[in-house]
Amino acid sequence: MLLPTIIFLIVYALIVSEKLNRVVAALGGAAIMLALKLISQQEAFAKIDFNTISLLIGMMIIVNITKRTGLFEYVAIKAAKFSKGNPLTLLIVFSLITFVFSALLDNVTTVLLIVPVTLVVTKTLDTNPIPFLITEILSSNIGGTATLIGDPPNIMIGSAAHISFLEFIKNLAPIVIIIFIVNMFLIKFIYKKQIETTEDKKQKIMTMDEYKAITDPVLLKKCLFVLAFTFCGFLLHASFHFESATVAIIGSSMLLLISKVEPEEILEEVEWGTLFFFIGLFIMTGVLENVGLMELLAKKALALTQGNQTLTGILILWVSSIASSFIDNIPFVATMIPLIKSMSTMGHMNVMPLWWALSLGSCLGGNGTIVGASANLIVIGIAGKSGYKISFKDYFKIGFPLMIISIIISTIYLLLFYL
Repeated sequence: MLLPTIIFLIVYALIVSEKLNRVVAALGGAAIMLALKLISQQEAFAKIDFNTISLLIGMMIIVNITKRTGLFEYVAIKAAKFSKGNPLTLLIVFSLITFVFSALLDNVTTVLLIVPVTLVVTKTLDTNPIPFLITEILSSNIGGTATLIGDPPNIMIGSAAHISFLEFIKNLAPIVIIIFIVNMFLIKFIYKKQIETTEDKKQKIMTMDEYKAITDPVLLKKCLFVLAFTFCGFLLHASFHFESATVAIIGSSMLLLISKVEPEEILEEVEWGTLFFFIGLFIMTGVLENVGLMELLAKKALALTQGNQTLTGILILWVSSIASSFIDNIPFVATMIPLIKSMSTMGHMNVMPLWWALSLGSCLGGNGTIVGASANLIVIGIAGKSGYKISFKDYFKIGFPLMIISIIISTIYLLLFYL
């Protein structure tokens, strides 16, 4: 048990400190465990959750093809004109778009699409883009919490616990909407006097033509058809006994066929680094599960809470939220999944509320700091390249208190309806 634990902790430290590329660290750790025969190759491959990997690949293909139509730029310009160029109204509208897109696509893809457009619009208005970018980070992680495909931790939880797309919406979307509304009210109060523009700049926004953003109307119709088909599939996949990954693969294959784009070009845009990061993590946590570490930790947790479901659920919610604020939520959830599975077999506990606690804690906890989630780092990176620096401290002052408020609301929700 000791050797794989040491290897895992070293890899974890390298990922958190960013001393080594996280993909290299995760695959390197998995390779060392394989080389030391801590797990056989056959067992290691069996530990990889191909439902999670395939779902991500399918959605990345669909989004990368849809991106070529100009749909996302069209939505952004339309939103700017809807707000009549008022920066505060625009901030709320962009946040709502980010929230919805993060639930329907995923939060990483959403910020990649929305942030460059935000920078163009705020430059046109000659207003400070940093409040927009911070609010979009918050909205992306909140929106991603609502659905199975919105945030990578939810994909992992859904696959491990066999939770359907519709179950995620029914159980998490109501509280996520409330959390989003509360956050927007507080954001409006925080930034009310910090973003301003002139009437001339507002008029410039109103003259922009959103229809010019649509570069391929024929492809757009095909993409909208496949997107509608795919989301219907997500809603109904449990009824037809399909895995969510099967729906995503069918949708992406269909779009590749009817769009007639070059598959090689689309596949080059798939985030292969993220996928191989997952693979390395799955193998390492699989080894820890095999040697009994997860069972041991489950026993300790059950002893601490004395098998009380309420205390266990609240503990998971708060520990996962604080931990996910300071380390990437993906490796944390990869570690927690086998832990909760062990609790279900040892303590004869109904662990379904614990899955909701883990989802809310890990996804919302990502809002605590700029290193809490992949979407945060992407926004900070794009902003930095454009000359806008968002420091750890500047983000922390806004993000961490709002994250704590979100977790307090989640605690009340879990206590009222699940624990």
